[in-house]
Amino acid sequence: MGSLISITWLLTYTIIWLLAANGALSEPLSRCDDSASPEANCKLPKCRCYSSNIPGALQPGDTPQLVMLTFDGPVTMFNYENYYAKSLFNRRNPNKCNISATFFTTHVDNDYWLTNELYRQGHEIALHTISHPSDLSNWANASVERLEEEFIGQMKILNTFGLIPMDSMRGLRNPHLQMSGDNTFKLMFQRNLTWDSSWPTHANLIDHIIWPYTLDFKSPQDCPIPPCPKSSFPGRWVVPIVAWINENTICSTPETCPNISTEGKILQFMKDNFHRHYDGNRAPFPLLLHADWFSAHPFRFRAYKKFLDYLATQPGVYIVTISQVIEWIQNPTPLSKMNKFWKCWKIPKNTCHPQGCKLMRINNGEEYYMESCVDCPDVYPWLGVPDGKWSSNIVPLVAFILVITILILVILRTCC
Repeated sequence: MGSLISITWLLTYTIIWLLAANGALSEPLSRCDDSASPEANCKLPKCRCYSSNIPGALQPGDTPQLVMLTFDGPVTMFNYENYYAKSLFNRRNPNKCNISATFFTTHVDNDYWLTNELYRQGHEIALHTISHPSDLSNWANASVERLEEEFIGQMKILNTFGLIPMDSMRGLRNPHLQMSGDNTFKLMFQRNLTWDSSWPTHANLIDHIIWPYTLDFKSPQDCPIPPCPKSSFPGRWVVPIVAWINENTICSTPETCPNISTEGKILQFMKDNFHRHYDGNRAPFPLLLHADWFSAHPFRFRAYKKFLDYLATQPGVYIVTISQVIEWIQNPTPLSKMNKFWKCWKIPKNTCHPQGCKLMRINNGEEYYMESCVDCPDVYPWLGVPDGKWSSNIVPLVAFILVITILILVILRTCC
């Protein structure tokens, strides 16, 4: 009997260890409590409950309004010169430091020299997959292995060819905001990524806008684009995509709101949505865009620049990266002390030596162009070959393709 009990306990502890190793516990043992009570089970800086309460119990007037400018997609010469440089450079926060944005990069058409330059200027580089798949039904059911190939593969490409430090890439966003349930957060836990900013929420009533929180406890957040995480993942942060409102229409992002057809209307639309945060509980204000949105109608970019000018006139507004938002939440600091909260970014030495590369993508044989900070690789970096090197796992694939090609040619000659 004693041996049976010992085996039972051993199996129990093994199951608990395996759950912890994946970062997930499907049903937390208690409700999240991040109050000032000594018995509270969720304490900053490591844990924060799902809540619209201002961190540190600060009053709105003592709270900086953090604004998150984010761009999804490849960094190209056109986007860099016509949009990013003209809107982001030479702007300052109230602490006299440069404003900063977060760029969720994809691989195809990405210029790794200019990505490096954005990083050197103090902007954040985050992950948005290698292939940016359009088949959302398959992405919704993506395995942890597939997510790793896409996200961690892109991280390796950014590090190898853009010289972006691995430890500076802390977060990710799923393509098209399509969630993959628990699996994204399992990957984050396994790879020590800090935050995800893919999860839309329509909980956007003034004074009740949700602040970023951790998944130490099962989240009650609404799920407009399922599947959403159902388990808990201690220490992993959710940075909600707070919906925008245009008249009576709720949109996950400003780009998806219809019937905004003039520069003046877009500017007022941005101001109205900003003030739902600024005049309310000062939850971080997300502005998620693609550069293509500007190029489709130039008046949109003019409105965007005027909106950034407007933000500079509003007291207590800081335009910062998503990682900086989390840093502030972990250590809530009143406006009166914000001048010393962040040190201004010092531009590092330029170690990027641009190389133009024409490379074959081995899975389809097509030629791709890539701007790299280092010498060109053997093949176009892609899923399974993020380093672009000929290796033992590529040679059999190429050999297999050649054999199949020869067999097809032999059959065609024989039968025709």
